[in-house]
Amino acid sequence: MDINYDSYEVKTLLEFLSFPLWETNDIFKKFRKISKNYIYRRHSNKKEKRFLFVPGNRKDKVVLVAHADTVFTMQSDFHELKISNGIISNCSKVPVGIGADDRAGCAILWLMKDSGHSILLTDGEENGCLGTKFLMEKNDDVADLINSHNFMVQFDRRNAMDFKCYDVGTDEFREYINAETGYQEPNRQAETDIKFLCRDICGVNFSIGYYNEHWKDESLNIAEWLNTYNVVNKMLSKELKRFELN
Repeated sequence: MDINYDSYEVKTLLEFLSFPLWETNDIFKKFRKISKNYIYRRHSNKKEKRFLFVPGNRKDKVVLVAHADTVFTMQSDFHELKISNGIISNCSKVPVGIGADDRAGCAILWLMKDSGHSILLTDGEENGCLGTKFLMEKNDDVADLINSHNFMVQFDRRNAMDFKCYDVGTDEFREYINAETGYQEPNRQAETDIKFLCRDICGVNFSIGYYNEHWKDESLNIAEWLNTYNVVNKMLSKELKRFELN
């Protein structure tokens, strides 16, 4: 894939990867500008227990999910992006990654903010999905609201063409995802936000082209990130059915 580094998509990706790694306030502030019609809730004593939900306006809408936090939490964790042969990495002397897990997912949510689908931005995923658990355990109205959608899509997976449904996908839903995207599910191990968010509906987590997450040699393949954005955007532009979990 030829990459246009001046495209709106790539510039958006670079913007999100340039945010400070150790804090999430700037990202939440940016998403609150999408619409006046949003739900923002935060635990009074723990900032990682927070989420922001922007409802979509499509009748057959899904929930798009990403988390704003990274594993790099020291305020000294300054990073400087380098792009070489379509690969983004950190070129600073500070031994940290680039926060593609999951700032690259946040960038896709931003690109899809006008798609008619709902957006859910969470915090604290790297520390045990704290924001998501706060939502599901303390915010019944929002838990009911997100589970009234047709299904959920998270952008928070390494590699190029994987998807994972963990234990929140049916055989029918997995077949649908594979048929629409050509992506494969390597296994059903590990966990992320959708494992807790999907109470009544199915969910899927897609690869967005990052590698060696949580380490100083973390990198992101721009072409693979763009491919997932384009493939999933095309899938979600079609008429969508509801996939119930049970």
